[in-house]
Amino acid sequence: MKVEPQQLKAFLLDSGSISKKQFESALEKAKKTNQQVSDVLVSDGLISQEKLIQLEAYILGIPFIDLEKEKVPLKILKIIPEPIARSHNIVAFRKKGNNIEVAMLDPKDLRTIEFIKKTTSLKILPRLTTSESIKNVLKQYQETLEAEFGDIIKKEAKGIKEEDELKKAAEELPVIRIVETLLKHAILQRASDIHIESLEKEVLVRYRIDGILHDAMTLPKTAASGIVARIKVLSNLKLDEHRLPQDGRFKIEAEDYKYSIRVSILPVFAGEKIVMRLLSETSKAFTLESLGLRGEALEKVQTNLRKPVGMILVTGPTGCGKTTTLYSMMEILNNPGVNISTIEDPIEYRMPRINQTQVRAKIGLTFASGLRSLVRQDPDIIMVGEIRDKETSNLAINAALTGHLVLSTLHTTNAAGTIPRLIDMKAEPFLISSTLNLILAQRLTRKLCKGKIKYKLSFSEIKNLKKYCDLDKINKILRENKLLKANQTLKDIPFYKPKPSKECSEGYKGRLGIFEVLLITESIKELIVKRADSDQITEQAKKEGMLTMIEDGFIKAAQGITSIEEILRVIIE
Repeated sequence: MKVEPQQLKAFLLDSGSISKKQFESALEKAKKTNQQVSDVLVSDGLISQEKLIQLEAYILGIPFIDLEKEKVPLKILKIIPEPIARSHNIVAFRKKGNNIEVAMLDPKDLRTIEFIKKTTSLKILPRLTTSESIKNVLKQYQETLEAEFGDIIKKEAKGIKEEDELKKAAEELPVIRIVETLLKHAILQRASDIHIESLEKEVLVRYRIDGILHDAMTLPKTAASGIVARIKVLSNLKLDEHRLPQDGRFKIEAEDYKYSIRVSILPVFAGEKIVMRLLSETSKAFTLESLGLRGEALEKVQTNLRKPVGMILVTGPTGCGKTTTLYSMMEILNNPGVNISTIEDPIEYRMPRINQTQVRAKIGLTFASGLRSLVRQDPDIIMVGEIRDKETSNLAINAALTGHLVLSTLHTTNAAGTIPRLIDMKAEPFLISSTLNLILAQRLTRKLCKGKIKYKLSFSEIKNLKKYCDLDKINKILRENKLLKANQTLKDIPFYKPKPSKECSEGYKGRLGIFEVLLITESIKELIVKRADSDQITEQAKKEGMLTMIEDGFIKAAQGITSIEEILRVIIE
């Protein structure tokens, strides 16, 4: 919610909040950094956020309400459903007759006001408030969850041990609603994972959003057994097994979404911990471009995908998007003229016309045994979910040698580290050099929201960056990408920092990959045969034009897609 600078100036000067010189200085700074003058006034400590909003409310003729310490009655709070409250930053806090007062960050959001008016048949009275007030009331939705399910919590206070009791608890309506609520909230907040952690005195629920874990809510310890039992029933797992890990999956559907939920249950000191991976079955297929591959790196990948034989490996730590990149490659390769077969653990996305096989170690279907069977299925292209051991690596290399294109993943910190890792798995260097076409290493960085803060690097920040990369090379790369003029350096161009807002609580939304693409050239093959270490391979690849991940990240930071802090967070070990 913004007011015109001149209106703001008049009220601030009349009230004696700041001097004319202070306002003019803030206005000049706002122009230089492409910010609102009100944001500069707050960030420079000249005026508090609450005072600013009070002034805006007065100027606009809308009452201001402070709800930071208010407790809203449950009956009134529930007038606006929590998903609407969270996504539009609007909460009900007072009702008189047919009138309902609602606190908002943007009283000009007429569409939301009209929607609530139609669904409640009440007259809506908007009030302007602060983001802290909204956060306080939103927390109360979580508190009502415990109150709403108080009965089941009391029932479980004595503990449930028998399988029949567990099954009965899992089918009780309050437990069903608790689990449904956890899933719906996670989907609403774009979470990739739900962690349900059994602690000594409570149950902690956390959501992983854009790669970062956030506390979502806490529930009483007595609710744990019912929640675990419900998820086991949905996943078709053993209810009375509490000593061994279990894995399963189930699906949920609604009008606007369809998700496959992958479940992992692990015994811990205070009970059982559940992690649920949310896999959308309605999201559109990714392209390599949408993942963040650009320029020469993209061309190298596309060229090697056209080769009929050899091996392409995608590397990085757990959760960096390796499998998504493989699926994007298969989307390019998937046409009527080829037979594509996969062996995966688990199958994260279903793809038409591709023969996907799930690893089942309990019955002997491992990556190695599955791969051995796949080569007898007349495949043109084979995707192995992960190379984990000597047997799988040798089978994958042999498959590439015998006329197949093999795609797979490996856990290494950078592209060059893949070579020593394969050699550690007893793969012969001359076979690696003969079959390997390309290695792509990646990380996922959060993307900045639109309301980002422009700034220029200080001397101390530039000095600190020298620890991590060659700044002369960075300057050269930025010039080549037309992000720097011939006579400019890093200190001359703007970078961006996150700015929290009602749409983006931390100033970030969504993620994008940063990559390094190592092409296996003749000189790299010679190094592989000589068993060169990863540093030697990296240096040679850089001489031949390879961009490292941190260099790719700097380009994206200079383009305003992400921040330098985010790049360093995901790359610096």
